[in-house]
Amino acid sequence: MKRSEEIVEILEAYDLTGSYRAAAELAGCDHHTVARYVALRAAGEPVVAREHRARPIDAYLAKIEELVARSNGRVRADVVHERITAMGFTGGGRTTRRAVAEAKARLRAGRRRVLRPWVPEPGLWLQWDWAEGPRIRGRRTNLWCAWLAWSRFRVVLAVWDRTLPTIVACLDTTLRRVGGVPTYALTDNERTVSVDHVAGVAVRNPEIVHVARHYGMTIRTCVPADPQSKGGSEATVRISKADLVPTEVNLAAEYRLFGQLEAACRDWCEKVNTRPHRETRRPPAEMLAEERLRLHPLPSQPFTVAFGTTRRVNWDATVSVEGVRYSVPHELVDTRVWVRFHGDDLIVTAVRDGSDGTAGAVEVARHGRSTPGSPVIDDAHYPPRSAAANSHGERIPRATSAAEAAFLALGPGAAAWLVEAAAAGARGVRRKMTEAVALAKLHPPGQVDQALGTAAIAGRFAENDLMRILAHQAGETVAKPATQASETHSLQPGTAAWSGFGVHPDPEPEPEPAAGQEPTGESA
Repeated sequence: MKRSEEIVEILEAYDLTGSYRAAAELAGCDHHTVARYVALRAAGEPVVAREHRARPIDAYLAKIEELVARSNGRVRADVVHERITAMGFTGGGRTTRRAVAEAKARLRAGRRRVLRPWVPEPGLWLQWDWAEGPRIRGRRTNLWCAWLAWSRFRVVLAVWDRTLPTIVACLDTTLRRVGGVPTYALTDNERTVSVDHVAGVAVRNPEIVHVARHYGMTIRTCVPADPQSKGGSEATVRISKADLVPTEVNLAAEYRLFGQLEAACRDWCEKVNTRPHRETRRPPAEMLAEERLRLHPLPSQPFTVAFGTTRRVNWDATVSVEGVRYSVPHELVDTRVWVRFHGDDLIVTAVRDGSDGTAGAVEVARHGRSTPGSPVIDDAHYPPRSAAANSHGERIPRATSAAEAAFLALGPGAAAWLVEAAAAGARGVRRKMTEAVALAKLHPPGQVDQALGTAAIAGRFAENDLMRILAHQAGETVAKPATQASETHSLQPGTAAWSGFGVHPDPEPEPEPAAGQEPTGESA
């Protein structure tokens, strides 16, 4: 077999001489070889094609194809090599691997599925699927991934479970976000949608059929184990997980609260729906405005039967279920919500009107099941405490007159003194406040405020206590020599004062008379 360069030289020699023998002499080959390559070129066949040569494994190709077909292309080459070796094949395993690979390629080519490109119509198809979301405090979440096939408008919602009420809430939220109802909704064959398959036909869940009738659309399911029949929602699942689920690839931070995941889903939808799509080269939000003209009107009320029973939210932002009070967000006071138990969880659902940026049925609270006498209260459902109360619920002093303002202007010590004095029932509080303001004119206000804080801590609210504390603070500021203990001096009081206890002192001697002075009569 000649190399490609040699074949080109042979043909060039023939074109130059026009003779087989002369070209053979120039190219250094036989004239029959020149004639063969010239004939191949004249017939329009490739002159550099490698001719098939007989191989020892050709006798076993039929058996190899049989084994590959029986295993549906899954048999290993080493298993095939053992089979044909037992039949008399003497070649190596490398030859067998090549033959098995060629047989598998021919099998795939013969069974390759040819897909007709799908050209969707506006207002006709909505698809949804599920994705496993990130874990929040060790708890698993789920991502509802839906899209309109024509406009490529995507909606991703974060939920805790995949129950039928959750599906209804997500479906209602999605329809209200797109602003209409399509003709069909395509999804997977989960138990919440298809309860059984008979002769390859999916048997619908009666509850989901009622939901579809309420919204005026038909719910269809894809072919089992065939993601190609709903590739749009599969793509939505893939790209949403790539951006929203924290991985080492996207370096996204972990979610500490479920609200953070919900906010991330809203931001992600805003981003992907406002940028041009790769297929249409137009933003999905812009195409949605056109597709809305082909969508059916949306019912004014959502399908709420699956959400459970209704409850009225009390003034303290709680609902009573089976004798137990559960808290809900304070914005829902005096409104109607739906409650249901799912396992050991109580799920509270509310219908948003869209004034806060959301619309449709939304899960607003989820609590663990409790017993009567043990209410379940979540502090996140209540607004922060007002500025008029501290963390312990006590009132913070607020001036209502000029005298009170002057006293509280001294500092936090004055406010603490007023609170503690009022709690202790001190007498003459207003008069003592006035005296403190007067002392602040004679002393630095900071020292007066410090004295008031010390009095509040020590509980000193009697007359002149503030002046005594001020004097004590002033005495501490005077520099005094500090007495320190050493090897020759101890701070322990000594016993020298007790050394003369019980000992009589000696009588004092009489003074002698001075010179020239006569002694007294007694001495005479």
